[in-house]
Amino acid sequence: MDRLMHYHSLDICWGNHDITWMGAAAGSKECIATVLRIQARYGNFDILEDGYGINMLPLATFAMKAYADDPCTLFRIIDRERSDYDDVETSLNMKMHKAISIIQFKLDGQLFRRHPEFHMESRMLLDKIDYQKGTILLEGKEYRLLDTNFPTIDPEDPYRLTDEEEYVMDRMQSAFRQCEKLQAHMQFLLNKGSLYRVYNNNLLYHGCIPLDEQGEFEQVEIYGRKFAGRQLYDELEKYVRRAFFSVSSEERQKGCDIMYWIWCSPKSPLFGKNKMTTFERYFIAEKETHVETKNPYYRLMDNEEVMNRVLAEFGLGPDGHIVNGHVPVLQSQGESPSKCGGKVLVIDGGFSKAYQKQTGIAGYTLTYNSYGMNLVAHEPFTSKEDAIQNETDIHNDKIITIRARERILIRDTDIGKKIKGRISDLMKLLDAYRSGVIAESASRS
Repeated sequence: MDRLMHYHSLDICWGNHDITWMGAAAGSKECIATVLRIQARYGNFDILEDGYGINMLPLATFAMKAYADDPCTLFRIIDRERSDYDDVETSLNMKMHKAISIIQFKLDGQLFRRHPEFHMESRMLLDKIDYQKGTILLEGKEYRLLDTNFPTIDPEDPYRLTDEEEYVMDRMQSAFRQCEKLQAHMQFLLNKGSLYRVYNNNLLYHGCIPLDEQGEFEQVEIYGRKFAGRQLYDELEKYVRRAFFSVSSEERQKGCDIMYWIWCSPKSPLFGKNKMTTFERYFIAEKETHVETKNPYYRLMDNEEVMNRVLAEFGLGPDGHIVNGHVPVLQSQGESPSKCGGKVLVIDGGFSKAYQKQTGIAGYTLTYNSYGMNLVAHEPFTSKEDAIQNETDIHNDKIITIRARERILIRDTDIGKKIKGRISDLMKLLDAYRSGVIAESASRS
């Protein structure tokens, strides 16, 4: 982020993880809990402690006390080798991981109960648990929980935070809000970023355009009003910015709450699945409960009629391209990042190390010049030591080339169109001087 802030020209399309960090910086406790839980899950607390100077002691102290005799075996660091962690650190990380996870599930319930218009009641799961039997009832079927130790949950009021949990979240909220470096980074994301970008006949976004089964734009309710397609993106972005800039505390809170909705709602264009099964993946062994069904958009990505309708919604013609992120392409299983005859390019190939076992690669880079587009796939990078000893480096494979029918000139680009507009204005000004409509100034610099 520090390096990007000094780069001469860039723009950013926000993803769902960006939104949670932005929401955390704005003070959303739900987003803060999510950020903390994910850092614990992947052993990345050093980003918060060393990178941002956020004190994790309140959470650590609470976790050691509340889960002192709990091994928290379901909350191990995943998909990452941490040889630098000793047994004590690993145990503490697992306790903190469980502590913040339970807090997040409680905050989820409070938020969804506070906003029935979010239609997220089905994700309020703590009241579905039989705490005596150690089971949970989901969609009419009872499942046994893998962990039944919930010392901070009151079965009569399962979504209420304990006084200690309230204290932890108040401290975390204050730390996130007052961290100057984090605030600077998030302001940079706000200034340079957006939920979508239209540039040089390309449409860029993260996730999906919510569609119904027939491929029509789905109507999505946002605080009592319904939006679809481009209007949905524009409305959501307004609320994201209100979380930071509105003078109304009520509007700022709405912005904070909508950012968590963007993170996990089935109707969110940045999530695009029928549910986020975080609780089930932690506590239930049956894989059937872990399934997250994708929005019909993903099934229709090869439908040219539907994709042309998406392009038209954002003011582009059928010769445009959609550059899509969010769902990793499983190249190891033969999946192609090119959809709909090259009209749609899915560029998420597992840049994050946690996904590289699934995707088989370490992400894509899409390059664009006057001749067209090239999609490059990267091999996973092991370590600096391996690169030096074996004289290896990051290996790239050019896997897709889309050539322009005619070489693209500056005048064909969005910047070129602005330059032509300025030239036109200057010519009109020159004509006005020559015709006497505007008198030349007597003073000259």
